[in-house]
Amino acid sequence: MPYKRRRCEVVAGLILVGFLLMLTGCGGGTPSAPVPAKPKAAPVEKKAVVAPKPAEKPEVAKKEEPEFTYNPAGKPDPFKPFIQLTPTKLGAKGVPLTPLQRYETSQLKLVAIIAVRDGNVAMVEDSAGKGFFLKKGTAIGKSDGKVTQILKDRVVIEEFEQDVSGQPKKNEVLLYLHRTEEEGTEP
Repeated sequence: MPYKRRRCEVVAGLILVGFLLMLTGCGGGTPSAPVPAKPKAAPVEKKAVVAPKPAEKPEVAKKEEPEFTYNPAGKPDPFKPFIQLTPTKLGAKGVPLTPLQRYETSQLKLVAIIAVRDGNVAMVEDSAGKGFFLKKGTAIGKSDGKVTQILKDRVVIEEFEQDVSGQPKKNEVLLYLHRTEEEGTEP
């Protein structure tokens, strides 16, 4: 057993040494070739260099770069979103339309009426089968309609339309709860 443990320590040590050699060997530069010896040049006479006086500093001509201006003509706006959202449609009073106000009342079908303590609640469906709940005062229809009553078998909606002279005209629309043939009629 001690032999195997000693062997594992040796292997681990060799791996560690190999890893360290790899790290030091990977200096990131190219291996340098031996630098050839420079031939000795003839001795150069040293001349005294006179520093220019502070008042006599040679002026360096500065190149003035033109001021950069950005011209956005013909370029896309980097702050404009890629996806354009459609603006919400506003009703007659400047308030965004609810989903129920995007339908004509004739496009909706009354499918249920539920009696609760605070008043009845009705459910209507659109042609795709999506359901909406109605309470008294719910805005409905494209003609600025409101639910005025929810009775046992129907919903009363009051709409306002303009007549020929441009005057608002009150119109009452009824949505009836249709009974299927399977339910029959009540005695």
